[in-house]
Order: sequence, then C-alpha cells, then structure tokens
Amino acid sequence: MSMISGVYGGVDTHADVHVAVAIDSNSGVLGVESFPTDLAGYRQLSDWLTTFGPVICVGVEGTGSYGVGLARYLHREGVVVVEVDRPNRQTRRRQGKSDSIDAEAAARAALSGTASVIPKRRDGPVEEMRVLMVARRSAKTQRSETLNQLRQVVMCGPDEIRIRFKDRPQTGLITEAAGMRPRKGSDPVLYTTNMVIRGLASRIQDLDDEKATIDNALRDLIVETAPSLLECYGVGVVIAATLLVTAGGNPERLATERSWAKLCGVAPIPTGSGRTDGRVRLNRGGNRQANSALYQIVIVRMSNDAKTRDYVKRRRAEGLSKREIIRCLKRYVARETFKHLPHAT
Repeated sequence: MSMISGVYGGVDTHADVHVAVAIDSNSGVLGVESFPTDLAGYRQLSDWLTTFGPVICVGVEGTGSYGVGLARYLHREGVVVVEVDRPNRQTRRRQGKSDSIDAEAAARAALSGTASVIPKRRDGPVEEMRVLMVARRSAKTQRSETLNQLRQVVMCGPDEIRIRFKDRPQTGLITEAAGMRPRKGSDPVLYTTNMVIRGLASRIQDLDDEKATIDNALRDLIVETAPSLLECYGVGVVIAATLLVTAGGNPERLATERSWAKLCGVAPIPTGSGRTDGRVRLNRGGNRQANSALYQIVIVRMSNDAKTRDYVKRRRAEGLSKREIIRCLKRYVARETFKHLPHAT
C-alpha cells in the first residue's frame, strides 16, 4: 500500500457503529470502514487510519454524545480531533444522505479548516462538575414540581387542612408538613390527605439535602480548578460551575477572550453590507446556559453593586435602553470571567 504524506479522517458516529473515511491532503478518498463503538473498535479505527500515513487531524461528529468515547480515546493517543457539525439541509439535499457521505464530509471539513473547534475532553474535575450539574438540575426540577403538588393538595384538601396551612410561607409549610404524624380517625380522606402532604414535604426536604450535598461537591471542585472565579461579584457556586462546564476541561479550546464571548453568545454578529456596512445584530447562538449565567451576574450587580448602578445611570443618560445596557454588561462580564478560567500554560 502506498503511503500518503498526510491523512485526514472523518467519522460519522452512531450508538452501535462508527463509520470512518480517510482522505489525503488532495481530498482524495483513501478508504471507508465501519468500527464497533467500544474500546477495541476505537483502537481498530485509529490503527486503520495510520495504515494510510501519519494522521494530521480527525473530524468527529457528535463529540458530546455518540462520539464522546472515540474523541476521548483519540485525544489520549495524541491525535488532533476537531468537532464537526452535521451538514446543512441544502448540502444534504444536493449530495444525499448516508453514513459514508457524512463521514467524508467530516473529513473534508477537517482538511479545509471549516471544522476547527476542539472538542471538550470530558474528563477531570470539569467533567465531574457537568455530571453533578445534571443531577442538580434534575433535583431542582423535581423540587419545584413536588412543591406545586403539595400546595395543590393543601388547597383542595379538607377544611381542617386548608385552615391549618392557609397563607403559610414555603419554609414553614414544608417543615410543619414533614413533621406531621397522621393518625387514623373517623375521616379516612383527612388521614390519607395528611399522609400525602407529609410524604411530599419529606420528599422536598430530601431533595434539598441532595442539592446541598451537590453544591458542597461543586465548591470543592471549583476551588481545585478555578478558585478566583468565586471571587467575582455575583458569581456563586452554580454559576461558576456552569461557566467552567461551558469552557471545558481543556483550556486550549479558548485561545482568546473573544472566543469565550462568542461561545457564551454575547459577541455581536456583523450583518452589514454595502451602504449598511458596520451593522451588527444580537448573537442568538452560543451556549444558552452560560448566557443565562452571565445574565444572572449582571442582574445581581445592577441591584447591589454601586459601580454597576453608576454605569447603568450613565448609559441611560446616553439614550440606551435597559435591554441594551444589559447586553453591554454581559459582554463586560464575559471579559472579566475569562481572566479567571483555567488557561493553557
């Protein structure tokens, strides 16, 4: 087999089988092959690519889902991996759709430089944060749903229950309801309703304990990874973890502060042309959880930080609306938080 000076790979990932395509530096197809989605399959795929020559780069679809294991393995092997988006609808309509076509498109994107985003490694403390945040969001959602159910049961329950818990604040309602000891009496509906109320309140307390345990674990990981991030005004444990998960565990993904702002969706997008050159529009892309985290920081500062309040007052005098001021502040916060993220040395 003739060896090629440089090989580019492309992989279309699936749950059971990964389809790989190898191309040379002139975009000529060298081979197409399928591999199982396990460690042995990852090794076979990597060895297969090297039979054509030194591997320069591999474009992988779905590095955050089906392709996460392959991307992690290739990174450990020292192979450059870039994240590839699926082809747009217009391209698919023109060229067709198959696993080999998608894999070839991924390889060509890696060759041309169209795909240049370095995927997250999905390991280390940041990956621990991501997993903990998944559990925390689930606990938060369940708590909200359970609290609504508790209030509904109280509101529609017998008169004794409605009078007892009428206008009771959330904390008092949960504490008193969880401490109830219902006893069977002449009214079975009252007994059953009290049992349900106590169960719902106890469930809320368990979820609160789970969230507290997760928050403690998150704080320890943040102190290990980026302790100075917690010193930023308005940045708590959850917001810091959200920003770190968005940035990923490999600092080389974000070379500049502008790339971080774009990832968070706070970098305006140019839309000018001809006589309207220089016009920009709001960026609706980026990571929406990170964008929301920056928004929360801004709202806290607008309410409690004297410097931010002075800035808002000055910008309003210049004619900017509140929404426009918030956008400016989000961009400023992105610039500030970038300094506290882990960076490649």
